[in-house]
Amino acid sequence: MTTPSTPPAASLDAVRSRFPALQRRHHGAPVAYFDGPGGTQVPQSVVDAVSDYLLHHNANTHWAYPTSIETDAALAAARHALADFLGGRPDEVAFGANMTTLTFHLARALGRRWSGGGLVVTELDHHANVDPWRDLARERGLTVRSVRFRAETGQLDLADLAAAIGPGTRLVAIGAASNALGTINDVRRVADLAHAAGALVFVDAVHYAPHALVDVAALGADFLACSAYKFYGPHIGVLWGRRALIDELDLPRLAPAPQQSPERQETGTQNHEGMVGAAAAVDFLASLAAGPTRRGRLAAAFAALHARGEALIERLWSGLGELPGVTVYGAAPGQPRTPTVAFAVRGTPSEQVARALAERAVFVSHGDFYAQTVVNRLGHADDGVVRAGCACYTSPDEVERLLAGVAALAGR
Repeated sequence: MTTPSTPPAASLDAVRSRFPALQRRHHGAPVAYFDGPGGTQVPQSVVDAVSDYLLHHNANTHWAYPTSIETDAALAAARHALADFLGGRPDEVAFGANMTTLTFHLARALGRRWSGGGLVVTELDHHANVDPWRDLARERGLTVRSVRFRAETGQLDLADLAAAIGPGTRLVAIGAASNALGTINDVRRVADLAHAAGALVFVDAVHYAPHALVDVAALGADFLACSAYKFYGPHIGVLWGRRALIDELDLPRLAPAPQQSPERQETGTQNHEGMVGAAAAVDFLASLAAGPTRRGRLAAAFAALHARGEALIERLWSGLGELPGVTVYGAAPGQPRTPTVAFAVRGTPSEQVARALAERAVFVSHGDFYAQTVVNRLGHADDGVVRAGCACYTSPDEVERLLAGVAALAGR
């Protein structure tokens, strides 16, 4: 299988040139995509990798003919790429339909060996990291403690978190970053508390992975899930787990299926083109910096993107905060956070705000983003909030266009 060759592209203009979607115009204006927290746009190199696989290498696995052998090599390469992306090992990287499906699958396997004890979730999380564990608790007779978050800061109540974890805790499910507010949690602190109590740690890194380089060891994770379509890849989920834990799980599986990690987590024939595309997304991010190793290039690229994102979020936060009738939610710039902002315009439902901005070719998302508890706690159960997320291709000019659109709607 061939891999598209592309030069380093650290500058914003060079990055933007890699995304065909940025050529789209709406009502005569170029589209500004602030919907990245719900799914980023895709660079040409990822599309080319998926197309190349489907057109020239498409086959099922483990057979003695060229396209099958090429597929085996492509999938092995994808596990290596995602291992570099997560700081883990290739034999600990599994793929699935999406993070939600992978989490339900893992929860059921863990629950088969638990007959008592408790689980800890948080109010700040996407429900994909809450409901699978609540369902497991109902099925297995476990208790569930939900850690509060502080609506005024968008951050977890750390005292409540420490109190929730105890000797009977089986697992703590924690989001590395809030998909609604952008809050980055101190996962290592949570993991240390959990491990001291003998509990496992499951990390939802779906919103975190596009903005900060994941390091499963530094985070103290036992399991971690993310989604490639949030970091410039296709729609496919990724689950990392410590091999010793995966190999002992009582996973539902077919008798002839592989017995070892990571394939023992994967049911049926996988989305091969999605796996190849996920690897290409990692390589796209690595191409944004120079260095001798892919992990090193990723670290340099994420550092540069973080600096760019901080400048964008500071302008977006301050600009929205200056507008009459506009309320911005979450941690202020300078606190650990991603370049994602949630806000509301007084008297205007979030869908109406999104439609008005779309008329200006500014695309934002609205509603609760499956972080329903967060949005309800903010007082917007009926009308939702607006979410604007900056990605690697977001420009300062696009931020100004968003602010101008909200200002017009707010009557300024």
